[in-house]
Amino acid sequence: VVESVGEGVEDLAPGDHVVPIFTGECGACSYCGSGKTNLCGPYRVNPFKSTMASDDGTRFTAVDKSGDRRPVYHFLNTSTFAEYTVLDAACAVKINPKAPLEKMSLLSCCISTGVGAAWNTANVSKGSTVAVFGLGAVGLAVAEGARLRGAARIIGVDINPEKYTKAKEMGITDFINSKACGKPVHEVIREMTDGGVDYSFECTGINDVLREAFVSTHDGWGLTVVLGIHATPKMMPLHPMELFDGRRITGCIFGDFKGKSQLPELVDKCMNGEAKINFDGFITHKMPFSNINKAFQLLEEGKSLRCLLHL
Repeated sequence: VVESVGEGVEDLAPGDHVVPIFTGECGACSYCGSGKTNLCGPYRVNPFKSTMASDDGTRFTAVDKSGDRRPVYHFLNTSTFAEYTVLDAACAVKINPKAPLEKMSLLSCCISTGVGAAWNTANVSKGSTVAVFGLGAVGLAVAEGARLRGAARIIGVDINPEKYTKAKEMGITDFINSKACGKPVHEVIREMTDGGVDYSFECTGINDVLREAFVSTHDGWGLTVVLGIHATPKMMPLHPMELFDGRRITGCIFGDFKGKSQLPELVDKCMNGEAKINFDGFITHKMPFSNINKAFQLLEEGKSLRCLLHL
């Protein structure tokens, strides 16, 4: 909830309900004016940037034992692990005040990224086949988006078979344990789908998994969407000539949603029942903020999708 606004902010006011987003939308740059991208020139996501875009400064300080003040830096344009935070207006999306903030907080990344990848990036068609590599929150949000689009078959791939129970709730129709299938996953998927899936989504950030996701799609028309965060300096595990088979590959940030101009409409569609996204299914734990380390542990162990921390 907006507590106050700074000079020059005209589209937000105290009391507004907002969703913080890590890739902003200023509405004035050439990127924001283009219908081909959801990137923004000054406010695009940058994990190495730790200051505010407007003046390259910080808004938080901490006082050490000697009384000296030291800056507390910003993270991913949001810095939301705090009771109060400071955002650029470009990174705060005003939404319907009747929408439950606990659920809408999932639009800051998880659901918007996965559902948007299925809807906006891949434009999954009814009756199609889909493979999702990595069944964390983003992977299951992809499955949710594909389910809502009417995909006929959604194959989930993970190393943890315990995830299948939850995955079925989110639309996964088939499960492959990549550690126990006895052959390369892409061979299993090709056998299951008569040549490969129409769409694959890589949600792990692991190069070998990206390779499997790409070659699991059908030649001639298969599309792979990269959602995982990959380590530098590793490069893409593909040969250029493989693209001559008609398979395509593309990346996706924030589900290709333009945050400030498109998320409010999505919230309204969720409120009126037009978009039946299963928000509750993603909230697996609720804890006080003091248990934040436990929340990270559950996430790392694959036992949690999203944990709501209450201040």
